[in-house]
Amino acid sequence: MTTSQIAQSTTTFPGSARVEMVMGRPVSVDIRTALPARELTPLLDDAFAWLRWVDDTFDPARDDSQIARLNRGGTIEQVPELIEVLHRCEELSEATGGWFEPRIDGVIDPSGYLKGWALERLSRALANAGAGDHRITVGNDIRVRGSSAPGRRWRVGIRDPRTGTVRKVVFAHDLGVATSGGSSVVDPHTGQVVDGLGSVTVIGPDLGMADGYATAIYAMGAVRGRRFAGELARAGAYETMILARDGQEVVTPGFLDYSGKGARLAG
Repeated sequence: MTTSQIAQSTTTFPGSARVEMVMGRPVSVDIRTALPARELTPLLDDAFAWLRWVDDTFDPARDDSQIARLNRGGTIEQVPELIEVLHRCEELSEATGGWFEPRIDGVIDPSGYLKGWALERLSRALANAGAGDHRITVGNDIRVRGSSAPGRRWRVGIRDPRTGTVRKVVFAHDLGVATSGGSSVVDPHTGQVVDGLGSVTVIGPDLGMADGYATAIYAMGAVRGRRFAGELARAGAYETMILARDGQEVVTPGFLDYSGKGARLAG
């Protein structure tokens, strides 16, 4: 696959899709809204320009990024998005009892929230521009909105990041799906990489928050993570599936509203 590709949808629903390499991985933006090409092409151009800007601004490995400058104690630009991301990360840290922490050993890295936030912002922008039917995918983070075809919900397969096996399928018109476990997650209290669970998937209305919650629950481990996932579900907006290393899975009750049957979390 080339780094940039535009293709007509394979369904009868009008639209266009594009895949480009951003953030070191393939990013797919699939728009199904019936818009003329003269509108779709600029929308896709703007979508990937936004994602590249996010990467340039927030990647701590880039010497000239705002995050890298902040970590060096250098002068940074007054970027509203930077302030927003850091503020949201602080909120997530408080909400998770410190299990989501963007600052480890004095180094700021908001990557556990950033990808989901960027896709959520992009999804809202596409909807506001009239492209209300779309799916955006970056690795294990997925944002769907509208319909995949007239009257049809989007079908999202949730994969085990270790094996690639589809463990569950969710159907939705408006949902963020974030899975943690495919890359290193650090225990913010010890600074050590944790590896006690297979994966954690959180679904809900805001992909950035779902991304942060998934990262935090994975860091918590099985017992504490299940307890927090149950509390999160009772709060109303976010549901969780925890996959253990032995392949066993448990889900919060509301997860079943989007998917098939599964073992429920106690409480």
